[in-house]
Amino acid sequence: MARVSDNELYQLAEQVGRLLKAKSMMLATAESCTGGWTAERITAVPGSSAWFDRGFVTYTNQSKQDMLGVSAVVLEQFGAVSEETVLEMAAGALKNSRAQASLSISGIAGPGGGTPKKPVGMVCIGWCIEGMAPVSTTCRLSGDREEIRSRAVASALRGLIELLS
Repeated sequence: MARVSDNELYQLAEQVGRLLKAKSMMLATAESCTGGWTAERITAVPGSSAWFDRGFVTYTNQSKQDMLGVSAVVLEQFGAVSEETVLEMAAGALKNSRAQASLSISGIAGPGGGTPKKPVGMVCIGWCIEGMAPVSTTCRLSGDREEIRSRAVASALRGLIELLS
């Protein structure tokens, strides 16, 4: 399997931009295992400053707490890779930005770090849109580290497109 191409990610980011712009909304991202890849693909789109406010790269639990206000209790009880954590990450990205929409990603991209309960390829994604209940999902992605990360970015963007459509 190959990673999701930069071109496909660009097209998804463009589509997100069109939807946000049509609704006069801004986006903030909160990323862990993808290390800012979503924000990078978004800012590759000319004019994205009209609809992208900021991206948070919160790789450690401490940074999730400091920058996004993720609860230490949630991190301890559920772990960084959990729907509970990505919901708090998405809410924190909204709260700490000027955006009206956010997405968050936390996962285990490998090659190590997996456990029987949370294997390599497990990625949790959250979305928060002002005025709507936040939502999340857990994906089981296959491939090497780069493939898992690119698929996580694509899944987060596709989910946002669905919510905005």
